[in-house]
Amino acid sequence: MPFSPSATPADRYVHHDGVDLAVRDHGGDGPPLLLLHGAGRTLADWTLVAPLLTARHRVLALDLRAHGHSASGHSGSDRWSIPAVLDDVEAVLDAFGLPHAVPVGHSLGGMIAACYALDRPATPAAVNLDGHGYGEPGRYPGLDPEYVAQRLAEIRRFAAQAAGRELAPEECEAVLAHQATTAASLGIDPVLMDTATRRGLAGDADGPRHLRPERESALAMLAEMDALDLFALYPRLRCPLFICRATRPNPSTPGLPWFDELMAAHATGLDRDLTELALAHPHITVDTIDATHALLLEAPGAVADHILTFTTHHLP
Repeated sequence: MPFSPSATPADRYVHHDGVDLAVRDHGGDGPPLLLLHGAGRTLADWTLVAPLLTARHRVLALDLRAHGHSASGHSGSDRWSIPAVLDDVEAVLDAFGLPHAVPVGHSLGGMIAACYALDRPATPAAVNLDGHGYGEPGRYPGLDPEYVAQRLAEIRRFAAQAAGRELAPEECEAVLAHQATTAASLGIDPVLMDTATRRGLAGDADGPRHLRPERESALAMLAEMDALDLFALYPRLRCPLFICRATRPNPSTPGLPWFDELMAAHATGLDRDLTELALAHPHITVDTIDATHALLLEAPGAVADHILTFTTHHLP
């Protein structure tokens, strides 16, 4: 059935620490799940997955602070930080009376889910869908770590330059057109892709706009992601953790001709390191999914099946 924006639940808001956090309650019964999106994305990415989970779970989805329809928070260095986001997650779950929900995250959201489970030991389980970051230069088999470090520095400069950049109307249309092309190449519903992308846009529709987060929050977020060592974090968890890696490469990145080679080595390293992690720690389950990093929009049925297989086994 084609996606229809009018069929999605209305946003609700939780006010916490001066920040209005947008939440979508998909309903359902059973152990609660809180769905967390990736960097620069929004809760709309979960639109097709969430209804597939409600037969077994109560399902909420959250716009992280400075994303989508959630506010950015205070100005200054504390505008965006992982501890602040973990507090946001707790506030949302408390507001809905679901303090022991399972955080289920994609990309940045998956990293947040793992951090939340470590920081809040009563969390019953956590799910990380393709949230790996770039990791250490030594985790790229076949490539010299010094070369990798140089390339990662270029990627980070590229991301920092783009963070919160003001877009003229024609540039904004170019972004939407690029997203439409990506949707077509991956078999994603174009209306859903357009709706999800527009939710992350801020500014006057007739003037300059920018993709959220705003620059200050975006730079702080990128720095937090780069500093997070997931492979040091995972063994410290005591609750069940599901880590799922997308196996298909993303479309090539214009202006970075070496990016595909770098990401192929990254994928090889992740396969090796995640396999070793799961063998050494019985509470960690690792699997793969045949999709690109856009797996929530590209393969919602497979994503839901993976989540339900894990929760059925690990939750009462």
